[in-house]
Amino acid sequence: MASHVQQMIEDPDGVRQAVLVHMGESPLAWLRARGRLSERHFIAGDMLRNDWERAGLGARVTMRWDAAARDGGRRGPARPADPTLAQMAARERFNGAIRAAGPGMADILWRVACAGEGLAAAEKALCWPSRAGKLVLTLALDRVADWYRVP
Repeated sequence: MASHVQQMIEDPDGVRQAVLVHMGESPLAWLRARGRLSERHFIAGDMLRNDWERAGLGARVTMRWDAAARDGGRRGPARPADPTLAQMAARERFNGAIRAAGPGMADILWRVACAGEGLAAAEKALCWPSRAGKLVLTLALDRVADWYRVP
C-alpha cells in the first residue's frame, strides 16, 4: 500500500498549509507515467519544483545550527542566514513562473508540483469538483513551460 503522510508546508504566499504527500512517487511523475501529462508539462513542473527547493521555500527537514556557539564559545543572537545568489535567482524564477501561470492557478500548481500533494487531495483541499484540478494544472503547466521556454 502507498505511504502517505501529512506535512505542513509554506505556500507561495508564505501561508503554512497541510498537504497529503505520497512518499513513493511525485504526483507529476505518476500523471506522466499514466499518459495523463505530457513530457513538456512534466519538465516544466519539475523545473518549478527545483526552483522552489533551491530558493529554500520548501519545508526544512534538517537541523538548523543558527544558535550554535560563536566567537570563543559565546552564544549571540541568531543571525538570519543570508540567501545566496543561487537562492535569490531560484526565487526570482519561481515567482516569475507562478506569475506566468496566472491568477487562480498557483494553488493547484504549487500543491501538486512543489508540495507533492496528489491531484485528488489537492482538489479536495481546494473544494474543487473532481477532475477540475487536472484541467487547471495542465493549463498552468503549459504557461509555466512557456515561461521556462521548454520546447
